[in-house]
Amino acid sequence: MRAFGAFQRSSLLLRRRRANNEPYALVPSGSFCTDNGFETTSNGSSRVNIFDRHLKRKQRDRAAWLTRPNDSFVDAVAENLLDRLEDCRKTFPTALCLGGSLEAVRRLLRGRGGIEKLIMMDTSYDMLKLCKDAQQDAHNDNIETCFVVGDEEFLPLKESSLDLAISCLGLHWTNDLPGAMIQCKLALKPDGLFLGAILGGETLKELRIACTVAQMEREGGISPRVSPLAQVRDAGNLLTRAGFTLPSVDVDQYTVKYNSALELIEHLRAMGETNALLQRNKILNRETALATAAIYDSMFAAEDGSIPATFQVIYMTGWREHYSQPKPKRRGSATVSFKDIHKHFGSENQSAQPS
Repeated sequence: MRAFGAFQRSSLLLRRRRANNEPYALVPSGSFCTDNGFETTSNGSSRVNIFDRHLKRKQRDRAAWLTRPNDSFVDAVAENLLDRLEDCRKTFPTALCLGGSLEAVRRLLRGRGGIEKLIMMDTSYDMLKLCKDAQQDAHNDNIETCFVVGDEEFLPLKESSLDLAISCLGLHWTNDLPGAMIQCKLALKPDGLFLGAILGGETLKELRIACTVAQMEREGGISPRVSPLAQVRDAGNLLTRAGFTLPSVDVDQYTVKYNSALELIEHLRAMGETNALLQRNKILNRETALATAAIYDSMFAAEDGSIPATFQVIYMTGWREHYSQPKPKRRGSATVSFKDIHKHFGSENQSAQPS
């Protein structure tokens, strides 16, 4: 019987000493996992993993060197997510930014949310170093910033220590997405806000089709080349399951044009969004790759020669419960029927129409 090997994953906290410019402090915090698709939880049980988190960390290390400055797609998603802070009257003194598009979130924050302390966390040290070394917007100079090397699945944070948690294009790579969101909720103070953006199931639908057809033609079967993603209908259930109140979900679809399929793959690498499935085929046949590019071009190319790629982004908003939040009335407590409302407003609309 094969034994499961376990190793310790460390999380390092790099804290800025603003007063006397001391070097970063390294504070380790550990969690344990196995290396063969099973993870050991705190109670000794195991659960199946879908993604190779260690490969994903390496991909994000590579992305730190390949990342494009001011990526229009990443910036659009981060800007749309941060716009939700402008709809809130309250401020969020302590905020956490998880994985994904860290640099874009920090650059585009521009004083929104009244943030005084910002904790930036990622599994990749190189990605955090890139974010730290990037030139910052002048509006963010007065924000005390900490950098944490840690895993979204094992948040090294105390309960009720945050006012705001932001995850922009990162949580869809977690093996236990509900568990990660529950940890975010527990880390928030009462009436704390969670903002999340994940890629939805319609993302890269053109590439999925081209890969499937090419594999059937060249290999006589298919293997997963594009990672599975959550559907829109699941997002609201995720927020409710995690215990967030006032859940809100909306969807945007972006179409990005590329000169070739190769340019699309390079963009995915620069974002750290390449395949990280544990049960993936680690060898890509050259003929299959060329056939995929040719099929993509023949099926989806535009008149100008460019090829489109669809990115579906699901935006999620949720709050940690607080007594001051509005609550729904008890079922059956309504005093006016919808039929009466329809009659009232229907008659007004009819009278307002010109004869």
